Amino acid sequence: MNGCPDGANLLTDNPALYEARFPDPERIAGRWAEACLARYGAGPRVLDVGCGTGRDAEHLHRAGRAVTGADVSAAMLAHARVHHPGPRYVHADLRRFDLGEDAFDAVVCLDSALLYCHTNDELDGFLASCRRALRSGGLLVAEMRNGAFFLGRTELLDAPRTDCFTWEGVVHRSTTTLRVDRAAQLLRRSRVWTADDGSPPVEQRSAWRLLFPQELRRFLDAHGFEVLGLYDRPGPRTDPPWHEGAAPEETTGAPGTADGDRLHLVARLRAPR
Repeated sequence: MNGCPDGANLLTDNPALYEARFPDPERIAGRWAEACLARYGAGPRVLDVGCGTGRDAEHLHRAGRAVTGADVSAAMLAHARVHHPGPRYVHADLRRFDLGEDAFDAVVCLDSALLYCHTNDELDGFLASCRRALRSGGLLVAEMRNGAFFLGRTELLDAPRTDCFTWEGVVHRSTTTLRVDRAAQLLRRSRVWTADDGSPPVEQRSAWRLLFPQELRRFLDAHGFEVLGLYDRPGPRTDPPWHEGAAPEETTGAPGTADGDRLHLVARLRAPR
C-alpha cells in the first residue's frame, strides 16, 4: 500500500476528483454563506479562506460580492482560476496570513477548514489574521464539525465507513476510519483509497481540531469578536440541509442544542476600545 507524502491529500491534490466526490450542484454551502452575510448586513468585500476548488467563492462573486479566495493548495487554486472564475485567488495559509489591514468586510471559512488549526497557537494565528484583515464591525462566518458531538457519542467512530463513486469511467472506493485523540483534542482520520483501474491502494491521514462551543466563544472573545450566532443546524451539511429562509436553531437558548455533528458560527469584530 502506498502512503501519501506528508501534506499530500489525494482529493485536494486532484481538485476535479474532489468535486466529483463531493458534488454541490445547488451550491448549498455558498448560498448558506451568502444568506448569513446578507442577514447580518455584511459589506461587499469577502475573503473566502480555505476556498478549495473555488465553488463557494464563485457563488459569492455571482451574488455581487468582491471576493478573494485563499488556499494553501496550489492545485486547488489553479483549478479555481480555470473552472470558477471571477474571484481573485491567492496563496495563503489560514493559520497565519496577511492580505492587508481592514481589507475585507467579511471572512468566510467553510467545510471545517478552520479545524486544520490543530493547536491553540494556530487558532490564535487564524483569529489574529482575521482580525487584521477585517474592518471594524466585519463578520466571520464559519462552518465546521462540532467537537461537542463526540461527548458520549460514538456512531461515527464505531466502524469504518465505505464510500464509492465513479469518475471518468473509474470506480473509486474509500474506507474511512475515525478516532478521537483526546490528548491532542483531534479527530484523526485514516482513509484508504482503491480504484478499479489497477492502481495500488493509497492511504492518507489527516486530522481536525475538536472545538467545543464554549471554548470557541472564549477564543473569539479574546480576539475581539462578538458571537452573533452559534448553532448546530440547519447548515450546508446537516440532515436535513439548510434551505432558503431556514432559521438557525441557536445554542444560546431553547430549543436549540449542540447535539448535531456540525457547528455554524457568525461573529462580528468589535470596534476598538
